Formats: sequence, C-alpha cells, structure tokens
Amino acid sequence: MNRFSLFDTVKLTQDIKTNDGDTVTEHTVGTIVEVYNEGEAYEVELFGNWVEYNVHGTVIPSNAQRPHSFVETIAVETLYPEQIMLVKTASDTVGIRAQLLAILDELSEDKLNQVKDFAETLRSFSR
Repeated sequence: MNRFSLFDTVKLTQDIKTNDGDTVTEHTVGTIVEVYNEGEAYEVELFGNWVEYNVHGTVIPSNAQRPHSFVETIAVETLYPEQIMLVKTASDTVGIRAQLLAILDELSEDKLNQVKDFAETLRSFSR
C-alpha cells in the first residue's frame, strides 16, 4: 500500500487545517518525514517562503540567493494519501547515503548486524 516513501517531495491536493487551526493551501509543497502503517498516513513537513533572520533575530522575507536564507517550515501534519501528490521521489531529492541512513534507523540490532556483514562482504569484492 506504500504509495509514497520517506523523503519524497509532495504537494497538497486540497487545503488543510493544521493542528494549530491555521489553513495551509492546496499546492503547498512538503517532504514526507514519516510513513505510518505502510502508507495509510504520512507525516509531512510543509514549507512556506524563503526567509532569513535580521540583526534583531526577527524572521523576514528573503530569497534563495541570500547566503543565510532558508525555507520556513509552516507545519508538520499527518496527512492521508488522497491529500497529497508526488512532486519528486526521494531518490531524485536526497542521495543514496541519506536514504540508507533513514532505513538503518528503523532496523533492529539483528538486522543491522546482517546489513553490516553484507556491506563488509561487498567491500571485500571491491578491493
């Protein structure tokens, strides 16, 4: 059932109400940061505009070319598959190392040892 994967970039297919009561509009972009029950629901970090801190520590509008700018997080919400659509897959967004680290975080110690043994075997073939 897993339609989307961890770190996929998605956008909203409808306006949603946040837990704080704010409304996030359709087409807002976000990243999947957690997958629940094999894709029954997803925790999505939703992003706003480019911003930066001014000398007083206040967040002000900015743009991608400014050296200290960043995209603001406007909400982290649990969403259902029908509320989001794929923009870009994780493999197109983050590198293979980041994907592996996310997978490794979810494995038991026994499975981690199996992965380690397999990786060591692969490494021995590349020498």
